Amino acid sequence: MAWEILFETDIGLLSLFTIVFIICMAIYLFFFVRNHMQDEERQLKR
Repeated sequence: MAWEILFETDIGLLSLFTIVFIICMAIYLFFFVRNHMQDEERQLKR
């Protein structure tokens, strides 16, 4: 029943979109911060 509500109602689809968006944003921020930390380490080694 929960799966039906999640995939078949407007509120369920909005909730699913929000969950997916937050997960994608967390992945993006992780790689963004990691890359900037590595850049800063490279600059400090020079």
